[in-house]
Amino acid sequence: MTSKALKRIAEALERMAPAPLAAPEFGAADAFVWHTEPDRLEPVPQVNRIDLKLLVGIDRSRDTLLSNTLQFARGLPANNALLWGARGMGKSSIVKAVHAEVRTQGQDLKLVELQREDLPSVGRLLNLLRGAPHRFVLFCDDLSFSHDDQHYKSLKAVLDGGIEGRPENVLFYATSNRRHLMPRDMIENERSTSINPSEAVEEKVSLSDRFGLWLGFHPCSQDEYLAMIRGYCTEHGVEIDDETLWAEAIEWQATRGARSGRVAWQYFLDLAGRKGVKVG
Repeated sequence: MTSKALKRIAEALERMAPAPLAAPEFGAADAFVWHTEPDRLEPVPQVNRIDLKLLVGIDRSRDTLLSNTLQFARGLPANNALLWGARGMGKSSIVKAVHAEVRTQGQDLKLVELQREDLPSVGRLLNLLRGAPHRFVLFCDDLSFSHDDQHYKSLKAVLDGGIEGRPENVLFYATSNRRHLMPRDMIENERSTSINPSEAVEEKVSLSDRFGLWLGFHPCSQDEYLAMIRGYCTEHGVEIDDETLWAEAIEWQATRGARSGRVAWQYFLDLAGRKGVKVG
């Protein structure tokens, strides 16, 4: 092969190669969303969240996660956290609220959201964050894996870090409706069909064991549900007497067939709209 041909091949490969990812301007925002194709961290000017004090009925999880996050923000040892349990009980809300509270206490902590579908790119993201002069909570919401989903192997790079280790300035928080991140029928199927069933199950179930901190979220009581709504009303200046509020809120809950923090917020938005109060 001639030198000219080699040169043309080299130039073609150079054109095909992705451009080096420019270091983002981390001072542009407190939170970012990771995107791929092309790789980039997009700043979030205003995070969609509610105040920590409005999260009712999850006091233990709130205090534990806040303490863990403060330790990390101050450069002290801290654990990756898995927030699992009932839908609509504030798992993602508490992560965003804790981040805001830590920053309120004067700590320079950044929140980076990562979609489950982008887990295969997490190595590139970690390399980008590794050399930054900030501390980051890497957040993946609604994390779970299906039967033939291999993304869970990429997650191990975040939790274990491979031979390089997880960057000292990165912590990983995930939320999931499943304690072991895998559906129960998938685990049972592994037991019944694998050549070495115990090893196959262990590989998948042990993924959640790599989180040092497990926080469970369970359905709220009726009193907690009503307290959530009253807290929203007080915070946003919506006036309504207790008797009317209780009756309407319980009827709203009955029509939804569920009781949770999300249902409480949805009722409150309806109430605020009827009262002509803007929420934002």
